[in-house]
Amino acid sequence: MDRSADTRSDPAPSISVALCTRNGARFLEAQLRSIVAQSVLPGEIILSDDASDDETVRIARDLMDEFAETHPDCALSMVILENRPPLGVTANFERAISAARGDVIVLCDQDDVWHPDRLAEGLASLGDSDDVSLAFSDARLIDTNGDPLGLRLFETLEIDEDELVAIRGDDPFAVLIKRNIVTGATVVFRRRLLEMALPFPSSWVHDEWLATIAAATGRLGVSVSALIDYRQHASNEIGVRRATLATKIRRVLEPRAGRNDQLVRRSRALLERLSELGERVPANLESRAAVKLEVEMFRAALPPSRFRRVLPVLRAGRRGWYTAYCSQGSLDMIRDILQSHR
Repeated sequence: MDRSADTRSDPAPSISVALCTRNGARFLEAQLRSIVAQSVLPGEIILSDDASDDETVRIARDLMDEFAETHPDCALSMVILENRPPLGVTANFERAISAARGDVIVLCDQDDVWHPDRLAEGLASLGDSDDVSLAFSDARLIDTNGDPLGLRLFETLEIDEDELVAIRGDDPFAVLIKRNIVTGATVVFRRRLLEMALPFPSSWVHDEWLATIAAATGRLGVSVSALIDYRQHASNEIGVRRATLATKIRRVLEPRAGRNDQLVRRSRALLERLSELGERVPANLESRAAVKLEVEMFRAALPPSRFRRVLPVLRAGRRGWYTAYCSQGSLDMIRDILQSHR
């Protein structure tokens, strides 16, 4: 079941799973068993391991050998890529995705558990329209032991109905240029998206980048069904936490540090890519990406003195910058005034 990515010549499967691992021995078996139990099976699993020093790779090989023995007529295969030294989360996913051959690629974390119809419903969310190049879903949050936390992912991210309507509509870019609401562990996308999204810029996380490029070049699909159990534990590379009022206040008051500079780098990388894509991106979206960069450069250049920030921030607010381009809207105005400079 484990084959080299350089020696494959058989026909490409319709669905590829891009599974990234790093020291995932504790949870990987449950995830793999949920994949091979899907009502619609993938054609291949590309497992890209980021220098694990536990039994992650052995567990994957053993389970897939077991599956091959019990399902001799099934064409599901696994390719294992081993990274030494480690690449990091985004580059690891880029390697797995680049090796995938399916018409549809499904992102997969090592520590989640898929519901039986996760692939079937993901494909349904993509639909038959070529305009929809990426779809995502809600998820049920579970703890380390797999017990439900009583929360859903969309609830935790505070995704409201207006955002869902916009995501399903003709302008999902308006949502994603403000904030990311797409969690990679729930994502399926068409292979053709890679022509526009690769390579991933280092300033972005892979799922945010894929979703934003998909939104800039077409439409998105979304399912409000919880299609996976999204495990939250101390070792999550990227997880979610419900923001309490105290958390929100702490974020407002925490030092600016390098956050604003990072937002500038991200905005510049996005504008550069949209410019490179030319006619595949509507001109008004490239213009909005240019304004997004202007907004983030303005925020990064605010003076150290809180008093001297007040008028510029209020003027930017009147221009609609915070409402249209900042993740927390008016709360970001308060943050930009109150945060300490360093």
